Amino acid sequence: MSDDDVLDAFDGEVLDLIIPGTLDEIRLDRVLALLTGLSRSETNDIIASGAVTLDDKVIVKSSTPVREGRHLVAVLPAPESANVEADPSVSVDVVLDDDDFAVVNKAPGQVVHPGAGHRDGTLVAGLLALYPQMRDLSDEGRCDPMRPGIVHRLDKGTSGVLVVAKTPEGFSNLSIQLAERLMERTYYGMVEGHVAEERGIVDAPIGRSTRTPTVMAVRSDGRAARTGYEVIARIEKPHAMTLLRLQLDTGRTHQIRVHLATIGHPVVNDPRYGHRREKRLAEDRFFLHSTTLAFAHPRSDEWITTSVPLPADLRVLVPESVEF
Repeated sequence: MSDDDVLDAFDGEVLDLIIPGTLDEIRLDRVLALLTGLSRSETNDIIASGAVTLDDKVIVKSSTPVREGRHLVAVLPAPESANVEADPSVSVDVVLDDDDFAVVNKAPGQVVHPGAGHRDGTLVAGLLALYPQMRDLSDEGRCDPMRPGIVHRLDKGTSGVLVVAKTPEGFSNLSIQLAERLMERTYYGMVEGHVAEERGIVDAPIGRSTRTPTVMAVRSDGRAARTGYEVIARIEKPHAMTLLRLQLDTGRTHQIRVHLATIGHPVVNDPRYGHRREKRLAEDRFFLHSTTLAFAHPRSDEWITTSVPLPADLRVLVPESVEF
């Protein structure tokens, strides 16, 4: 289990879930570390403080093995600060700088905002160093203090463009565009195997897996989700893969990765939803890149389109003959 997708099952700083079969017989401190991204020493301190219960019984012994089906509740430590500290050492690649917003090219491996196990070095910390006024958005109660100006996010392993707000007007307008599906988001994704159809749409609701709470899955009671795809190239060597252009109609957690795995073509090098037999790319990096973002300017209504090319670490898997 990698730490790029920290469990979303807890509300705020409380972890509350039923132990799945995949965690059966694993010691308690290890389970907490896996689910939260916290270190073993941190989870040991949490357990010793009496902040963890199994079936409403306080457990203070870290080596206690958990059992499938038991109810786990853990009160996690709050961040040392309610706000993110600006960090000028965090590199931010600004693609477009506007008074109301900025479009940035997120690097692979970079976490967008702080969460359990990811307190420092986030994109937000770098953005605050560049744009201190973003802090005002959370001070005014418009957004989470840990996510000032964040309109949408990308997974840690995904690179590419995303937009952040710098003013109240920008945050409100861009959030509405996102919610009403007016924002256009296009990705490049390389998947395992050859996709037969030239284009298609995966229309399948997504919710948290009932078997493994750290992953998402297609579920009849999930939230509506639609992903469009178009084949750019089918690649034969060194193994069968398909390069896709992907269009997001909705933006659920891990949506593209879940949908492509569901149709039998998981994203290349995806450790969570794929069935990787050998490493195709660097560790914690799967082949998914947000290439184009388009939306209406919050004030002028002018249509803004920004694009960034496929980065070099992904381009190595694409033959030179392939044109985008």
